[in-house]
Amino acid sequence: MAAPTESTSETPTNKNQKKSKNTDETELQTVPDGWKEPKFTRVDNPRGLLEESSFATLFPKYREAYLKECWPLVQRALGDVVSLKRDFIPFSLLEDSSVACSSDAVIKCYGDFTLFQALELLTSCYVMVQGNTVSALGPYSGLKEVRKVVLDTMKNIHPIYNIKTLMIKRELASDPELRTQNWERFLPNFRHKSLSKRKQPKKKTVKKEYTPFPPPQPESKIDKELATGEFFLRESEKRRQKMNEIKAKQAEALTKRQEQRQKAFIPPKEKPAVKKSKPAIKEKVKKAKSKKLGAPPVNPERPSAKDGKRKKVKS
Repeated sequence: MAAPTESTSETPTNKNQKKSKNTDETELQTVPDGWKEPKFTRVDNPRGLLEESSFATLFPKYREAYLKECWPLVQRALGDVVSLKRDFIPFSLLEDSSVACSSDAVIKCYGDFTLFQALELLTSCYVMVQGNTVSALGPYSGLKEVRKVVLDTMKNIHPIYNIKTLMIKRELASDPELRTQNWERFLPNFRHKSLSKRKQPKKKTVKKEYTPFPPPQPESKIDKELATGEFFLRESEKRRQKMNEIKAKQAEALTKRQEQRQKAFIPPKEKPAVKKSKPAIKEKVKKAKSKKLGAPPVNPERPSAKDGKRKKVKS
């Protein structure tokens, strides 16, 4: 048996090769020994920030003496925070309207801001939310993770899934044996839930198509007569048409009444007569022969003692 060497070479399969092509090199989990993060220099952001940070405030006149005393302290504090065009701090701007479906869905995912505390501990960054803006300060690798979590929440993916993966990565990075291995087998694969369709109501109210124009005016009696040509007839001809219509209706009613009366004379359907078999007739004849006309029953019921006592009392 040969002793295993310290440096082992793994032969990746076709599946692993496909995964490595899709994934970015910066998102690989393996961390070699002696590796250091690349420094962020002016070459990475040559144009600097977009705007300078400037603001103005108004104070009442009676606070003038107080402001003169403490103004040098204010200038000293703001001198460290001011941002100029010469600065090349790494930053990225994310807008909810271009990525997320609604800002309310993003705010609900964060809950009671306990997830931000977990993010700050795992990424060693300071995260703050103000309205629809998420700001973060920290190292370059931590800012990448925060950006990924925020983008996933905008895509309606809860941040707890990314926090679980970060916790597993942190534990694997601390282990010297698993540090140089592939971590995909340890990381969880979260699948999207296929939610069942909403129960549809029994009675569906179909909305009519919206039209800005009012509905057409219904036809009057004169319009109908003009369309049929009755308007130009004489009164005698109109009466004759009405009488013909009444007679036709009466004839239909008579035919219906006659049909209902004739239904009573129609014979109902009878079942076909079934002839009895010979053995059944023989059994009936035997039973009739065993019986005698006027003979008492075979086992007559005896009168009980109670009935006899009652009769004696009555006598």
